[in-house]
Amino acid sequence: MSKIKIMKKYLLGFALAFMSLTAFAQADYEKAMTEKIAKIETCKTAEDFQVLANDFHKIAGQDETRWLPFYYAAFANIQKGRVLMKEGKMEDLDFIAGQAQKYINAAQHAAPSDNAELHVLKKMAYSLKMMVNPQQRINTDGAKATEELKAAEKLDPANPRITLIKAEDMYFTPEQYGGSKIKGMELFRQAHEKFKKYTPKTSLDPNWGKAEAEYFLSLNKK
Repeated sequence: MSKIKIMKKYLLGFALAFMSLTAFAQADYEKAMTEKIAKIETCKTAEDFQVLANDFHKIAGQDETRWLPFYYAAFANIQKGRVLMKEGKMEDLDFIAGQAQKYINAAQHAAPSDNAELHVLKKMAYSLKMMVNPQQRINTDGAKATEELKAAEKLDPANPRITLIKAEDMYFTPEQYGGSKIKGMELFRQAHEKFKKYTPKTSLDPNWGKAEAEYFLSLNKK
């Protein structure tokens, strides 16, 4: 056998081995991500979300060219902050929002530039910071949150999570500041309708929020 044929055989074997390893790595990645994403709906406490954020951080560290692990690490941190906010524990919200922003920044390096989901997360992170002192921060963090939601809507107007966030803002904002539970409930209905029609690009892409819309709609039936 000539040296050229031996070299071609060697290169072919190497290529096949590399493809097999890549396929196994992709399968492991998808399996790990699927398992962790499924836990989003079951997390209840700040500690639960911190554990989940750590898990996504580990997955992200294995391949920094993938944006979704960073996205979910950011989302888990934001959800942790929202739990603490509901409990009246505002002292750590700046730090938690800062952690979320670091993951969002990392995700932006790997994600397409027209990614509406990352603008949604930015909006949520700025809203967390605003809640530390709403009166002082409404024109800073509050304004930035509004800008991010507008950017998200411009990129993906059919995205139900955008309408869901609008519903939350309208529902929980006091009436003297422009809020309305009635208008908020209508937005929850609109979000729910959008969830029925919305299909994520892949099985790992963001698909959270429908359960929250259904929860608020169930309150209206009681």
